Amino acid sequence: MKSEEMVSSRTILVVGSGGREHALAWKLAQSPQVGQIWVAPGNGGTAGDGVIRNVAIAAEDGPALLAFAQSHGVDLTVVGPEAPLAAGVVDLFQAAGQRIFGPTQAAAQLESSKAFAKDFMWETGIPTAGYVILDDYDAALEYVRQAERPLVVKASGLAAGKGVIVCDDMLHAEQAVFDLLRARVFGEAGDVIVIEERLAGPEVSLLAFCDGKTVAPMLPAQDHKRVADGDRGPNTGGMGAYAPAPRLTPALVDEAVRTVLQPAVDGMAAQGAPFVGVLYAGLMLTPAGLRVLEFNVRFGDPETQAILPLLENDLLEIFDACVDGLLAAYKLRWKPGAAVTVVAAAAGYPGAYPKGDPITGVEAANALPGVQVFLAGASREGERLLTQGGRVLAVTGAGADFAEARRRAYAGMEQIHFAGMHYRRDIGDQRATH
Repeated sequence: MKSEEMVSSRTILVVGSGGREHALAWKLAQSPQVGQIWVAPGNGGTAGDGVIRNVAIAAEDGPALLAFAQSHGVDLTVVGPEAPLAAGVVDLFQAAGQRIFGPTQAAAQLESSKAFAKDFMWETGIPTAGYVILDDYDAALEYVRQAERPLVVKASGLAAGKGVIVCDDMLHAEQAVFDLLRARVFGEAGDVIVIEERLAGPEVSLLAFCDGKTVAPMLPAQDHKRVADGDRGPNTGGMGAYAPAPRLTPALVDEAVRTVLQPAVDGMAAQGAPFVGVLYAGLMLTPAGLRVLEFNVRFGDPETQAILPLLENDLLEIFDACVDGLLAAYKLRWKPGAAVTVVAAAAGYPGAYPKGDPITGVEAANALPGVQVFLAGASREGERLLTQGGRVLAVTGAGADFAEARRRAYAGMEQIHFAGMHYRRDIGDQRATH
């Protein structure tokens, strides 16, 4: 009995409040080493009094998170969102001798500054679109008017996944420049902008565990950014995903590791900022080959909800290997089959949306074979679940193949209801068959 208690005695702190954090806590809770998981601040899916519990600390409140970790015997903290990483929460914990999974503030610049990331890619030889970095409105307008190709205009800073404007023509690009530099729709995140050539081709996501030296790629995933079926409407934080994505073949995964991920990890180490955590490459498969659209420095959302159900390994062991610099000796194992994740959003999302509407059917969905509901913008009041965010929840279906996983995800979604709920009905429709 004593040995069992010792094995399952570790206390973990997960930082964040979204569907990604629910999925991380859910997967970590499967580890025989784990006795308690705290999620700060968590959501309705992580609220409870069992192994997984919430603690009312904001994800950006580094000092309060550190004080909690020290006072509650937390021996590993896992950071979900980008904002705490950009603010230096990892540096804070490391200075206090606390184990934490995630990149330092310097390494997190790969996401927190698109200007830094573009210059880094250019200097490191990582394939990416041609670009300019500007902070002057008139100069940006002049560049747009002289451009001979379609453009993408990006806020350099963090903009909650919404700071990228894919422009259809010059007028669209002019408006984007105005919105960022003059109207400041993304605040100081758009004080510096990146204007780059618009690439053509399918997008895929490749996430990898990193320990500062070694890169261990996860299954490739396909995200769906647009809010409406047929890839119409504005970009969102992500309306669904599936894994594995067959477009990114094993050969292309190897190429991405060789030409993108490993050079990025080596380049950050050479700068004195070793990258430990999850490095996420948003890739476009262009006629000229792989190109990096952007880097993220953490698990994606909703890709995480599609990838983690297929992971055979103990997630805590992987995190330990990364923090301890021992990833090279660790082998990732994946379940056969596929997973499909569909996001249900509140009315009006990605614009303004109501809050406080009751959510029903989550337990019924979770009772279906191969179905797991990950809550995001949802809170729990007693036995009731209420909407609190734009992306309210995600339903993941896992199955022996893609078709079964997709059927299960949508069967689960049919059980769930809340006022104004909308979701894409075509997640995976464009999936390549090769």
